[in-house]
Amino acid sequence: MENRRWTAFYTDAVAGTDLARHTSLVEAWRARVAREPEAVAIAYFDATMTVREVDEVTDALAAAYRSLGTQRGDRVGIYLQNIPQFALSLLALWKLGATALVLNPMYRGQELRRLIDDAAAVGIVCTDADVPATAETLVGSTVQWMVSTTPLAFQTRNDPRVFGAEARRLTPAEYDLEELIDEFRGVRPAPLAPTRDEVALLTYTSGTTGPPKGAMNTHGNLLAVTTTYAAWIELRPGDAVFAMAPLFHITGAVINATIALLHDAVLVMTNRFNPEVAIDAFVEHGVTFTIGSITAFNAIDQLPQATREHFASLRSVYSGGAPIPPSTVDRFRDRFGVYIHNIYGMTETSSGVIAVPLGVEAPVDEASGTLSVGVPLPGLDAQVVDASDRPVPPGAQGELVLRGPQVVPGYWHRPEATAATIPDGWLHTGDGAIMDEAGWVYLVDRLKDQINTSGYKVWPREVEDTLYAHPAVHEAAVVGVPDDYRGEAVTAFVSLKAGTTATPEELIAFARERLAAYKCPRVVHVVSDLPKTQTGKIRRNVLRDREAADAGADDRL
Repeated sequence: MENRRWTAFYTDAVAGTDLARHTSLVEAWRARVAREPEAVAIAYFDATMTVREVDEVTDALAAAYRSLGTQRGDRVGIYLQNIPQFALSLLALWKLGATALVLNPMYRGQELRRLIDDAAAVGIVCTDADVPATAETLVGSTVQWMVSTTPLAFQTRNDPRVFGAEARRLTPAEYDLEELIDEFRGVRPAPLAPTRDEVALLTYTSGTTGPPKGAMNTHGNLLAVTTTYAAWIELRPGDAVFAMAPLFHITGAVINATIALLHDAVLVMTNRFNPEVAIDAFVEHGVTFTIGSITAFNAIDQLPQATREHFASLRSVYSGGAPIPPSTVDRFRDRFGVYIHNIYGMTETSSGVIAVPLGVEAPVDEASGTLSVGVPLPGLDAQVVDASDRPVPPGAQGELVLRGPQVVPGYWHRPEATAATIPDGWLHTGDGAIMDEAGWVYLVDRLKDQINTSGYKVWPREVEDTLYAHPAVHEAAVVGVPDDYRGEAVTAFVSLKAGTTATPEELIAFARERLAAYKCPRVVHVVSDLPKTQTGKIRRNVLRDREAADAGADDRL
């Protein structure tokens, strides 16, 4: 491996990061408990929990989940938004040596069942409101127990902007989370020390072909990311980390929740992201760090009441999911006095591993106008290679490949996919990139057809397959096109069967009934035919370029 030339950007604290400090996430948590048991660990609207209280509650939950039959190595689904029960379940499962299967609560029906079946989950934690549909979806699955809870718990404000008229009711699930905590309070699970190689999170990702794959994020992976990134953003005891990114996403799970829990910070949560509630939380809890998709920051920028005072306590602000246009960074800084730093990572890298150093402005690649996503964090090897896996010179374009303690060992029960994507420990990201002489990385093209929208990744074929289920659809192709608000907008092109009709509105409504909202096409074009290669393969690249050049198409919604 060539010299890590980017280390010139490291501060002394970053350069001195000790990646071997802890042997597991559980050990790291216990070290925090010993350091500061009465410090605040979680803040949720008007309520807080100390480190000691979190430790006691997660002991009780661990004992409860054990009583339901959960064993070391089992997978348990967490099907929640950004509420304390998510973080509490994470710690409880890790104390059992179990794996948290993080599930997007927008998933419905087969979307959810596919992941449950692949992971062979033994249990699931969800909200009361989701129990009826979830129970129906999971009939005949490996799930043996369901625990439900309410987002109204662990606070008393009941902010109507978040909860509306929601009221606590008797849980329709067999087990209620708060009741389990009360029943097992004071019970400590048998001491257990997970190893660095055991899987802490199972997070699903999709490539451009094939079914979703479960990335096995180990204790060692998460420790590597949280340790290096805590030093990177200069996280200090007592800092407040606002969970802007969804905790069911790798970014939220690792560099919102886990980093705060293990590094003496307060994890601030306000349920599902609401820009008005977020800026109020910044002020109320003195938030010092947050990371989220550019969509979230754009939503804040659209609030007329948002001012620089709302950002007064923030020392570091980062955005991932998609490179940010330079104009967006400039506009946000001019209004709020805050510079949004880019960060790059993947599910397979256990979140962010390439980032703009704190307090440094990212350069722009002159040829492409692309803002750099940063330089590699400690412990990470990064190269740009050609089609034969040979490193290219600085400034030349190729595929970004990564290796280090942050990279997962593979995909759950998919050795062929692991061998293809992570040969000899080198993760082939599928992203076209340039690395300059100093080590700055620029993403200049997407080698995969995957779409990045609002911080989420969308597999085009899944959307296409859904559209194909409509009786009028003959052919369908889905692409991502640049969108100032979402990063990329999911856009569909369809041709119809002879003698049938379907409007763009009808097709979008059809998709919305079957897919998570972020996967649904924002735009549908009904066309007579789709461009194809000589072998009959639909040419998505032609459609993508056509859409980018014709922003005023008649069928845009």
